[in-house]
Amino acid sequence: MSLQKTAEYQRLEEDKNRKAYWRRWGPYLSERQWGTVREDYSADGTAWEYLPHDHARSRAYRWGEDGILGISDNHQRLCFSLAFWNEKDPILKERLFGLSGNEGNHGEDVKEYYYYLDSSPTHSYMKGLYKYPQDAYPYNLLVEETKRRTRHDPEFELIDTGVFNENRYFDVTAEYAKNTPGDILIRITVVNRGPQTATLHLLPTLWFRNTWAWKPGIAKPLLEEVPSPNDKEAVVSARHETLGDMWWTCERPERFLYTENETNDQRLFGIPNRSAYVKDGVHRAVVEGDSAAVNPHQLGTKAAAHYRKILDPGEIWTVKLRLSDQKPSGEMLGTSFDQVFKTRQRETDEFYEHITPAALGPDARNVQRQAFAGMLWGKQYYNYVVKEWLEGDPNFPTPPAGHRNGRNKAWEHLYSDDVLSMPDKWEYPWFASWDLAFHCLPLAMIDPDFAKRQLELLTREWYMHPNGQIPAYEWAFGDVNPPVHAWAAMRVYQIDKKTTGQGDLLFLERVFQKLLLNFTWWVNRKDAEGNNIFQGGFLGLDNIGVFDRNLPLPGGCLIEQSDGTSWMAMYSLNLLKIAIELAHHNPAYEDIASKFFEHFLYISEAMRYKMGDNESLWDEEDGFFYDSLHFSSGEHQRLKIHSAVGLIPLFAVETLEVASLFKLPGFSKRMAWFLENRPDLAQDVTCNGKNGVCERRLLSIVTPEMLRRVLDRMLDEAEFLGDHGIRALSKYHKDHPYQLLLDGQTHSISYEPAESTTELFGGNSNWRGPVWMPINFLLIESLQKFHHYLGDDFKVECPKGSGQMKTLWEVAADISHRLIGAFLKDASGRRPVFGGQEKFQTDPQWKDYPLFYEYFHGDNGAGIGASHQTGWTGVVAKLLQQCGEHCRHGALTEKKPEPAHR
Repeated sequence: MSLQKTAEYQRLEEDKNRKAYWRRWGPYLSERQWGTVREDYSADGTAWEYLPHDHARSRAYRWGEDGILGISDNHQRLCFSLAFWNEKDPILKERLFGLSGNEGNHGEDVKEYYYYLDSSPTHSYMKGLYKYPQDAYPYNLLVEETKRRTRHDPEFELIDTGVFNENRYFDVTAEYAKNTPGDILIRITVVNRGPQTATLHLLPTLWFRNTWAWKPGIAKPLLEEVPSPNDKEAVVSARHETLGDMWWTCERPERFLYTENETNDQRLFGIPNRSAYVKDGVHRAVVEGDSAAVNPHQLGTKAAAHYRKILDPGEIWTVKLRLSDQKPSGEMLGTSFDQVFKTRQRETDEFYEHITPAALGPDARNVQRQAFAGMLWGKQYYNYVVKEWLEGDPNFPTPPAGHRNGRNKAWEHLYSDDVLSMPDKWEYPWFASWDLAFHCLPLAMIDPDFAKRQLELLTREWYMHPNGQIPAYEWAFGDVNPPVHAWAAMRVYQIDKKTTGQGDLLFLERVFQKLLLNFTWWVNRKDAEGNNIFQGGFLGLDNIGVFDRNLPLPGGCLIEQSDGTSWMAMYSLNLLKIAIELAHHNPAYEDIASKFFEHFLYISEAMRYKMGDNESLWDEEDGFFYDSLHFSSGEHQRLKIHSAVGLIPLFAVETLEVASLFKLPGFSKRMAWFLENRPDLAQDVTCNGKNGVCERRLLSIVTPEMLRRVLDRMLDEAEFLGDHGIRALSKYHKDHPYQLLLDGQTHSISYEPAESTTELFGGNSNWRGPVWMPINFLLIESLQKFHHYLGDDFKVECPKGSGQMKTLWEVAADISHRLIGAFLKDASGRRPVFGGQEKFQTDPQWKDYPLFYEYFHGDNGAGIGASHQTGWTGVVAKLLQQCGEHCRHGALTEKKPEPAHR
């Protein structure tokens, strides 16, 4: 059976062609709506404090909802998730807990253990696991112990509290299977992993997002119990003006608890409630025994089915539910229910059998499957209308003046009401534009249509600023992310074309035309002196320099950025590549291809040679690129820090096929004229015009000799090359801290393999390193491109000092294996990503659930930062794909694989 004949592929096609809306329901709930910018109506933008976790159970959210392993429709009108109580917790467990950025000693951090185990692209089958302690959840201990710790101490994790000792916890697995796009079967399986009997209250909960309180004239939906067609099952109807009628069938619970999704103003603010029943009514009824907190008339906008069971050690308890757009008839949770689950599980397995290379071993296949699952569970409904948020809602008090003139005030046009791929649904429950670009590569492998729509969305007029800037992320849309949108668009186009046999030119053209506006914004806003040397500020690398590049520098200095300039050179080549692809179908694009060809040469010349009469960003003596501090006097001083800013110039590389250029006579003629008449710009960039392997041309900031010198540092294990990838900051600075004296103040940086100890950049000061998957991924692709031109005769020593001479393709494979190796079991059965946590390493109920962290320890590969940052770390699925297609037992096959960048 081919991929195109699998049932899941057919569902994707039906959804794409709008014959059946299989994606209408999915895991679109956030895991943390509290503490987000869009719920913050404070005067000073203190989002974490304005709506903290303690308020979350009692306050109706304005812009979204959260829950544990839950689902919603694609406009989040109706939501479903799990809730629990172990008869010891002070709070009904309805949502995940963690420390806010101001509470954590290394920034915000979720303090829960949950895993995304499986999902098909249409969410026709999904599986997730949550581990719920049997003793009281240690809320206060986590807060107080973390408060005691400093930046020099490690994070205090939930497992460190002892709450999982002796396996005293429940494994709670949530599974979903769609019978039809609007008929969703739900199976909850609970296992007592502890040594003694334990009691669990299970409360599957259905509720409507509150859309009616904020404005007059919005119809209020309704949940209420209706007659069931049989005695074993109970049915709740859900009536909504735009969603239509739904029915929730449950194995008959001990009771239903109904309340309203309305704020408990009395508890929070000491003023009368607007509703007799409020959001925390279920919590009060179950945990506090307050039966008056729920509606005795059995109706409302929030309802929980209450089950209670005492489980013996190892006992398994299963509860079945069904949420459907069809009115129940007969038995809804019987034999046919189980058959649908079996069918959808089998179809999901069949789909991934065609995606995952057969050469991958069982462990690698498991890691890739969970990486895909995390990408798919990471979708979130994101609603944020900035103008309305700034002005406030008609039915509520006007926000303070500081709010109206604070965060995102320049983005009143932004209107988001979409399902987006999130970096993480707890620590980063909002879209981030350059994270999303990396997300789209693994997503394109399994759902290219969704990946393409994600890239298109951020270039649409309700996201992109009228001036051409792409919004960065919710905390500050005006921040500047590296411009990788064009790279992602071309890569998604190529992956889709390889899968389907036909490239989506309409998608490529739509994105390209909007990116022309964005490129112009960069040129106009971030090239301060018009000399093709760019600034850009933050650019995701805030932890590897001596300054916060987002803030004004001492003495009015500017930083001429090696990375900012290199990103723009890469951007020029990405747009050139897209323009050439489009020109093969429409000659009009030959002109714009010439423009980006020339623009790249201008940037490359500025980087490598002179900025006016001053020094370049390339240091000939050191053989490395550095940022340059530009003083108001006109003088420059290189910031000689061995960091990723010196490696990013390698990203600006592209090869041109001569045979392809023959088909573009206009572009070829203008290119030849430019190379002949501007030899000052053409020098070295195309290797003096010489042909490469198979008559290719090379466009690159670095010449082959410069490449050797940069790689001499990058492949040195005493500098950048770690056991599990390329470090963002060289280990050289461990014994050689960099110091800069400026305006009487010393600014310094030294190598730190894990969390940063400096307060310079705020709560998440080391959130970009030390081993950072996106930078490594782009380095791998760049080395493959260089090999595509330079061939097998160009070899470098890897690792430095080993005596092993490798081609650039082999070097790329070596780095890829190091990255992948962080997730896979080593010879002793340990996964580096788990670090020294023995339970994760050896316990059968934990050891095969890798987490996809935000970044990784520079020396040992342990996962650090956001633990569920399956976003850009999900590109490990693509690396595993390449390894499975081209490698055996960790070594390259003799057959030369096709370059991954093609």
